[in-house]
Amino acid sequence: MTTTYLELSQDGGGAHKFYEVTVDGTVVSVRYGRIGAAGQLQTSAFPTPEKARAAAEKKIGEKVRKGYAPAVQGQRAPRSVTRRQVTSAPSTARAVAPVLWRFRTGSSAFGIHVDEDRCWVGNQTGDVYTLSHQGEVLARYNLPDGVKCLVADDFWIYAGCDDGRVYDLSSKLPFAAYEIAHDVDIFWLDIHEGVLHVSDRAGRLTVIDHEDEHQWARTGRGEHAWLVRADDRAVYHGGERGVTAYAHGSGAELWHTATRGAVLFGWQEEDAVYAGTANRVVQRLAKRDGAVEATFTCDAPVYSCATSPGGRFVFAGDSSSSVYCFDRHGTRLWKLGTGGGSALSMQYLDERLYLVTTDGSLVCVDASEQAITAAQQGSVPVARDVKLAAALPTYAPATTAASVTAVAAAPAGAIVVECVQDAGRLRVRVVSEGYDPTWRVQFPRAIREPGVRYVVDALHPASGGFYRVRGDIRRLR
Repeated sequence: MTTTYLELSQDGGGAHKFYEVTVDGTVVSVRYGRIGAAGQLQTSAFPTPEKARAAAEKKIGEKVRKGYAPAVQGQRAPRSVTRRQVTSAPSTARAVAPVLWRFRTGSSAFGIHVDEDRCWVGNQTGDVYTLSHQGEVLARYNLPDGVKCLVADDFWIYAGCDDGRVYDLSSKLPFAAYEIAHDVDIFWLDIHEGVLHVSDRAGRLTVIDHEDEHQWARTGRGEHAWLVRADDRAVYHGGERGVTAYAHGSGAELWHTATRGAVLFGWQEEDAVYAGTANRVVQRLAKRDGAVEATFTCDAPVYSCATSPGGRFVFAGDSSSSVYCFDRHGTRLWKLGTGGGSALSMQYLDERLYLVTTDGSLVCVDASEQAITAAQQGSVPVARDVKLAAALPTYAPATTAASVTAVAAAPAGAIVVECVQDAGRLRVRVVSEGYDPTWRVQFPRAIREPGVRYVVDALHPASGGFYRVRGDIRRLR
């Protein structure tokens, strides 16, 4: 058995990858990924040992020509990861919010997404849970490292993970949709029309396209950039010295607004972006020019914020375990204690406010006028503690082609795509009729194999001129 270990590590924010080829008789195993991680494994069998060695030498030669070089495994450090350290003091509010139910994930949680169908929460041990709006735990995803945030892009749900990958959780089999350069210490991310926007510890903004290829980056102003939101017009990026808007396609700066304190969280509506700051305020900035339209004053640093549709009500969570509601002009309507730590992220839907807190809980608060009035008078419901089901469906990411279910034929109505070699890279294109054959398909790299066809439930066109997969992926035998 022979093993060749190569690394490609570039200074100044470039690649930081390894590639290992092992030949054992007629079997060739290839392990690859980010330096410091376990990586992904692919195995192929050949008719003779000679053909196996020839295939291995070809793979090694291709990598060497791309800049990989022999290395000693373990000498280079893995990617940098910052765990957000936050303090949480007891609430100074006189009354407690009307909590309907609470789910304790077991670890500090930052990721939250709430839509019409379900609630999502991701924690620092890599667990992502989905729950019904009634508080029933529906499923669990096991990701390789801590979850920094959860974001939605239309139908698709993504988890930013401390292993440097962004996972698509939109189907039963999650997969790594993007890989981020080793020097980018992820703080927050957003995805719009399949384009990924990453803010990091160094205060930078990095933009990556649907083929996981770098588009542009900006250094930002100061460090610790916690705000990144994107729409059709621009990317809104906030850190120590305020919020900057960049043109969505080119990265040209459109405006910059200094905020009252470092930005710790961000939210957006159609015409405005909201910045929660360390100086106890949330500020609403007009997307057209960055003008400060309203200020919402809290009693402690703001860890999170959200709005009801159209910005009619503005909500905020502070470092003292309190949650606030304001009208759109900045008048405080109420302040209540969360009953369980400070809200690190939040969302509002149908008169309910959903929080993830410093104690790792997903909390559902009844934010209706009647419930809040009763809470201010000291009358709150008994919060229900949600328990895990005994037989909870659990899903782990697809890391190899073997992870994908194989089928003999495409089911009726399904779409066939094919993996092909294109200019030295593996690309995926549509085979089924009715689609543009020149458009590429955004597809998980870990399961791409040249010449292999796959069946997908649906394809949706993105504005950048490519297709996005919706639903399950199966391999055609």
